[in-house]
Amino acid sequence: MSKRNSQAAKTAARERLRAERERQAKRAKIKRQIVVAGSVVGALAIAGGISYAVVQGNKPGYWEAAKDDKLVKPAHTTGENGTTVVIGKSSAKKTLEMYEDPRCPICAQFEQTVGSTVDKGIEDGQYKVQFIGATFIDNATQGEGSKNALSAMGAALNVSTDAFLEYKAALYSAKYHPEESQDKFKDDSYLIEVADTVDALKDNKKFQTAVENGTYDKWALLMSEKFDDSGVQGTPTLKMDGKTLTGSDGKNAPMTVADYEAAISKALAA
Repeated sequence: MSKRNSQAAKTAARERLRAERERQAKRAKIKRQIVVAGSVVGALAIAGGISYAVVQGNKPGYWEAAKDDKLVKPAHTTGENGTTVVIGKSSAKKTLEMYEDPRCPICAQFEQTVGSTVDKGIEDGQYKVQFIGATFIDNATQGEGSKNALSAMGAALNVSTDAFLEYKAALYSAKYHPEESQDKFKDDSYLIEVADTVDALKDNKKFQTAVENGTYDKWALLMSEKFDDSGVQGTPTLKMDGKTLTGSDGKNAPMTVADYEAAISKALAA
């Protein structure tokens, strides 16, 4: 079980509101208090006639508390909060904006079908890509995986832009992308398992520590806010020069290589 879902993690989040402390020390304290915290909460609930659910409901959640973390910006980012993530050759004149939620099943379909074509366009210098990450599926399902995966993607970006793109592709792959109803990305161990398929991230202790410690959790929340402020209503969404790229239906993102190539050629020529 992820630390974010444990009773101790919630206790740590609550304590973080009272005092600033190093995350690593806080995680160590969590491990020591798991048994004690669970016993105390249970005893209070019984003695006071208060249900466990009510006690839990009155505690701030991990991600709510993460808003008060110190912001750590991944390398290879710009902007006030480090939420501008642009990848590609500086000589590329146009930028393709990509809006994606890590848990989005349609994003997974897009990446599995068109992702390598998008990456080739970056490599060939046809365009740069700006990534904007969303977490609205978490909001709809009371989950954590979109936020947690986005944070892990920040850790990959801190290693290199290539590691970021390869890790994103791995997360969306048919082998590792879960059903929308399964919040598997909430588990740090699963995110690290997926990362081990990427050469630059395999057994990368710095990356793993950043994932386990939630180094880029606040960054992920700020990135999600950027998506929320964009006015985009769903994922995947592709934009260039402020115009949305669509497939042959004229409504949705291009979901085939042929539709994507047609849409991107038109946008590049505009």
